[in-house]
Amino acid sequence: MPLELITIPCLSDNYAFLLVNAKGEAALIDAPEAAPINAVLAARGLTLTAILLTHHHWDHVEGLDGLSPAPRTIGAKADAHRLPPLSETVQDGDRLTVLGEEVVIYDVSGHTRGHIAFHFPASGYVFTGDSLMAFGCGRLFEGSPEEMFQSLRKLAALPADTLVCSGHEYTTANGEFAAAAFPNDSAIMARCAETARLRAAGQPSVPSSLALENATNPFLRAADVASFAKLRAEKDVF
Repeated sequence: MPLELITIPCLSDNYAFLLVNAKGEAALIDAPEAAPINAVLAARGLTLTAILLTHHHWDHVEGLDGLSPAPRTIGAKADAHRLPPLSETVQDGDRLTVLGEEVVIYDVSGHTRGHIAFHFPASGYVFTGDSLMAFGCGRLFEGSPEEMFQSLRKLAALPADTLVCSGHEYTTANGEFAAAAFPNDSAIMARCAETARLRAAGQPSVPSSLALENATNPFLRAADVASFAKLRAEKDVF
């Protein structure tokens, strides 16, 4: 059975994610804000056994101080100097076991250097933080267009039914840019309409399937680094 996924809205537009196994053990991916995470843990009677951090930005780690310590806190070796204290460091290609499942680590630098993604192949989830996002990708604060382009190519090659669990509710704004970049594209228009429906109903638009991202995400349509860099520069001023 796949691990259960719980999407937790935090702050104004962030998401944290809990994975839960049949024993009531939970793993948390990113910690933007403690209160909503603690509320879910308490309501479900879950035991937090691991915390996985995608990158160091404050809105992905700020909630850690308000959580009960977990036996394992895992983050990137390359980012360890600016992450909260870690019990385990990982790097691209590493494999570890969380909640009884294998997790594959991908370096997805671009938004920041040292940004990682956590892929749970058996359950079909990838936690991408601010690298590949719903209908978009993260702004390049530290990395180069080449780095982000290669990071997105890694993620785009995962199985099409993988659920992409990204860190923010930016899908509406990302969709507006996609529609401007690819006018009259029926797949993009349909996704914009579905996003509007979900948000009007108070539902998150995250996670999204990798198949949907490959079909509609403008940054996954870029054929080369130059095309990607042009799109990302246009999005920055959109």
